[in-house]
Amino acid sequence: MRRLTTPARHRWILGSLLTLALAGAVLLVPRLAEAGPTAGCGKTPTLTSGTRSIQSGGQNRSYILSIPNGYSNTHAYRLIFGLHWLNGTANDVATGGPDGAAWAFYGQKQLSNNSTIFVAPQGIDNGWANTNGRDVTLVDDLVRLVEGDLCVDTSQVFAMGWSYGGSMSYALACARPTVFRAVVVYSGANLSGCSGGTQPVAYFGIHGTHDSVLNISNGRSLRDTFVRNNGCTTQSPREPSQGSLTHITTIYSGCQSGYPVQWAAFDGDHTPSPVDGSTGTSGTRTWTSAEVNTFLAQFPSSPSPSGSPSSTSSPSSSPSASSSPSPSSSSSDSPTPAGACGATYRTINAWPGGFQGEVTVTAGNAPITGWTVQWTLASGQAITQAWNATLSATGSNVTMRNVSYNGSLGTNASTTFGVLTNGSPSTPSLTCTSP
Repeated sequence: MRRLTTPARHRWILGSLLTLALAGAVLLVPRLAEAGPTAGCGKTPTLTSGTRSIQSGGQNRSYILSIPNGYSNTHAYRLIFGLHWLNGTANDVATGGPDGAAWAFYGQKQLSNNSTIFVAPQGIDNGWANTNGRDVTLVDDLVRLVEGDLCVDTSQVFAMGWSYGGSMSYALACARPTVFRAVVVYSGANLSGCSGGTQPVAYFGIHGTHDSVLNISNGRSLRDTFVRNNGCTTQSPREPSQGSLTHITTIYSGCQSGYPVQWAAFDGDHTPSPVDGSTGTSGTRTWTSAEVNTFLAQFPSSPSPSGSPSSTSSPSSSPSASSSPSPSSSSSDSPTPAGACGATYRTINAWPGGFQGEVTVTAGNAPITGWTVQWTLASGQAITQAWNATLSATGSNVTMRNVSYNGSLGTNASTTFGVLTNGSPSTPSLTCTSP
């Protein structure tokens, strides 16, 4: 994907935009949406995947639409808007740029397993100034168009973007809280305005601790808007030290049920695709794809029109944010382990040739200061990425150990870590030990 090749110039441009955005905002009235399938359900669609145009606000605008393979008009699909960065394009988002299909729509297309309709709008002058609300209007028009022609679950509409695209995602959360269930903001700032901005929207902010284009203070400010709106407990999340080449993800406690706020700070600069343990960036190796996918997977779907459960269904109620002070720990409803700790596994998502798994580690009847989880991979499986744990493997034998911030667990407390694995999904038998 295209990166900012002239940081100083972009710092000046984005700084100027930030000043203008803070000077005022346009009042926009949110569209009221009821959760459930849309008018496009049951219809023979006229829309097709590819680059398309739409008249919006008296201008000819363009966008790229991606409809899942095997689309069925009796199944209500998620809808995700992917917003490009300054001087990026809709095509960069839709194709993944140089990182290819694994990074298309910030990595979510590959992980969606044909459960999601994706839209990549094109900004005027390759940006999202949102002058007089024109870009929010464009998204309004696209939502209306897609929902009128395709079968969409209106409780599963999301937006995400990096830099200027993150700023536009924040603007959508402010202006359309009844439309967007959650937004993901990579390295954003208040560049596209915040009309409204008083209602709860699930929020995931990701930002580099030494961002040289949009200082992390901008990202914290956006995050704190929804910490307030969502009723979360105010805190100062831990952030990694420079040179650690790690990231720390915090799930806020006290948030209104169904409206979590999540914050991931990483030791890095202005990028949506940081890689733990490296100063480089890569859409194929970044941890952000999987963490965003897990964040979005927690929101329950409305029943599909046929009455059968949607393939994107989550548990019957949205989990509330963590009440533990540990950045990655959360309370657990699983039985108390008989030993020092226990571990359970679940498959979060799967696609041809790979799958995403999540392991929950739970302390027993006494606190622990570290943990080790082991299992044996099935034939043809190979772990390609892990987060919130340190991976070591010998042949098919896998060992995962806690990292610095999630090893200490109180009595019956729990934490999670994730893996991406090549091969076919299976449920391994796990063992958990603690020093």
